[in-house]
Amino acid sequence: MRRLKRMISVSALAALAIAGSAATAAAVPGHVHPARAAGVPLRGGRTSVTTGDGIAAALLANGIVPLAAAPGSQTLLLPASGPAAEFSFPVTGGRVSLSPLGGNIDHRGGILFYNTKNGKDIEVSDFIISLGKADLTGIVNGNPGARVVIFSLSLAHAKLSVHRHWVTASGIGVTLSATAASALDAALGTAVFTPGLAVGTATTTLRV
Repeated sequence: MRRLKRMISVSALAALAIAGSAATAAAVPGHVHPARAAGVPLRGGRTSVTTGDGIAAALLANGIVPLAAAPGSQTLLLPASGPAAEFSFPVTGGRVSLSPLGGNIDHRGGILFYNTKNGKDIEVSDFIISLGKADLTGIVNGNPGARVVIFSLSLAHAKLSVHRHWVTASGIGVTLSATAASALDAALGTAVFTPGLAVGTATTTLRV
């Protein structure tokens, strides 16, 4: 019974945290159960981001080549709607709580953006999904002091599945932040990236 309650709490948290639902954070602090406040440690997992229709083609047409940085990986997809790229990053830890909503999902790896037209590049890596804020941050060019919001996340059309030791949320909407769009354009010498650009969808699988 305790395991079942823990799984239900973690599955609900995965959905609400990534969606950024502020309503679940309204619990009265004096009545927060100590175990819930401490959070549930994450033991691994993986998050992947798949580009939406036309995104990969538009980047390549402008000379921008995105490459996975280890230990991240990438796969070229060839659906009928046109080429797409899937980037995948291992979950290396973190801790999540339901009441109040909080914690992080930590990752390793990143994406190197290279401009073939002028030789400029920029890398974003070591992603962290911030629970409650519904965003994904990363450090720029390996500098821990330069962490910025890369994507905003939405669970409006996501699906959730729960297994004994795993929780998976798929169909998470991913949009480019204004900060990331500005940084990418400045570093790459382009005018390609637009704030609020619907980049694609993400799937995160958490081992608890």
